[in-house]
Amino acid sequence: MIKIICGGKGAGKTKQIIQAANGNVASAKGLSVFITDTKRYMYDIVRDVRFIDVNDYAVAGEEAFCGFVKGIVAGNHDTEYVYIDGIARITGKELSQLAGTFYMLDKIAAESSLVITVTCSCERENLPDFIAKYC
Repeated sequence: MIKIICGGKGAGKTKQIIQAANGNVASAKGLSVFITDTKRYMYDIVRDVRFIDVNDYAVAGEEAFCGFVKGIVAGNHDTEYVYIDGIARITGKELSQLAGTFYMLDKIAAESSLVITVTCSCERENLPDFIAKYC
């Protein structure tokens, strides 16, 4: 399952995804992973959530990001929640160009029984159809 948190710049998307990650820790049976491209919020995430800054692993581009997420899931079969803050920033592409990434996220979420939450810096009515269907 994929969940989308969307809104314009300054709408509080990061705050929402951090609250979601921290709030699911108590009820999670598996691991929770928070993926972003900055260490700015590292101390806002509870320590039971694995915090990953993609810059520490030289993840650059859409294909590298897709492989990175697959590697996280393959390395920990008990991963239950994945939170991705700023998917467009991480991949270096516009949301309209990320159909392949969302296809991969949908596929891996279904196959691994994951809940993947993604922030998208865009108003809901302007989201591409392949993302809007998850709202």
